[in-house]
Amino acid sequence: MSDAPVADQRAVLTAERERVRSELEAIGVDSSTIDSGFADSGQVTAERGEIDALVGSLQETLSDVDNALTKIDAGTYGLCEECAEPIGEPRLEAMPAARLCIACASARR
Repeated sequence: MSDAPVADQRAVLTAERERVRSELEAIGVDSSTIDSGFADSGQVTAERGEIDALVGSLQETLSDVDNALTKIDAGTYGLCEECAEPIGEPRLEAMPAARLCIACASARR
């Protein structure tokens, strides 16, 4: 992958990292505001479950983004973690933190 697309992907990944961090920070504040004295404890449990699921998803995204940025710094960005072949630029444009090429990702399904 040439330097220009890598620089573009670094900018996209950096912006995504900041967005995810902001969301996690906001959820940290918002999750503490759930009224545990609310009459419908099932509602509270459901809300906490939704928040926990969202936090897990955001943490996974943040991990993937950080991994991709580390790969850019190491010069290994854009290589499939399974087969070590280049990940297509269209896939990286659609999913900048992609770890697998299309063939390897499809084989996992």
